[in-house]
Amino acid sequence: MLVPVGHTVGIKLFSRGVVVVKLPDGGTPARECGLRAGDVIVKCGADAVTSTEQFQSLLQKSGGNTANLQIDRAGDRVTLSVEPSQNGQGVYCIGAWVRDSMAGIGTMTWYDPATGVFGALGHGVTDTDTALLMPFSNGSILPSTVKAVKRGEAGTAGELRGDFDLSGDLGPLYANTDQGIFGKLDQAPQPGTAVPTGAALPGPAKILANVQGDEVREYDIEILKVASASADGRDLVLSVKDPALLETTGGIVQGMSGSPILQNGQIVGAVTHVLLNDPTKGYGILIDHMLEAAGGEVS
Repeated sequence: MLVPVGHTVGIKLFSRGVVVVKLPDGGTPARECGLRAGDVIVKCGADAVTSTEQFQSLLQKSGGNTANLQIDRAGDRVTLSVEPSQNGQGVYCIGAWVRDSMAGIGTMTWYDPATGVFGALGHGVTDTDTALLMPFSNGSILPSTVKAVKRGEAGTAGELRGDFDLSGDLGPLYANTDQGIFGKLDQAPQPGTAVPTGAALPGPAKILANVQGDEVREYDIEILKVASASADGRDLVLSVKDPALLETTGGIVQGMSGSPILQNGQIVGAVTHVLLNDPTKGYGILIDHMLEAAGGEVS
């Protein structure tokens, strides 16, 4: 029994180590030592890397001497030796753009009233440059309000634009997975009635979505196809039928990921992706796949 939510939330996520998002052209220490975009730097010498600022500090401490970098590369641990060089300002660097955090807006799908555990997005938080899943250290969700909508058009994804309060955490995250992000609420985002989970079937259904202000509304959709063997958040093919939602957003837009799908009084899944060539259609994930990824935390 889960409470379907459908309200947007702000998301802060901090990576484990720092993610290499880009290497400039030409000869740089990063390229020469074999570093690649998508690598995660988890240690510099004997020190664990915790942020971009701390990593920069560790490079300064090296004084230009060779430093061993411990790298997480697609699940494998690799050690590379790099010799930092000084830039024009006298700062030691290796010639790589790195990132340690992400922030944005998505939609909370459900929470468990017995434990406070919640699921959102229906897909993972990925790095905007490498499109790889951000390695998870910690994070939280925040209250959010939708201020504007960029409507989706064929070939261009729309998006929800909103504000979130960086000082008002609703609860911490404990996982970033391909099936969604998961955490535990400090306070419920809104009152709601728990409904059973169920199996999705082709046919009429509804989604809960927050596309204006704080208002969550039901909108009519149709489930066109169920492909339960999918492993990438594309278990369901969806078509938006509701005239009000089509008028406001043009269909499915960024920020709606995680909108719960309801059918026959049950929560059966969540919206995950839009079809770029037709924003009135998109994909969804089955609720069972989200619950499996929640890691047994749901009662």
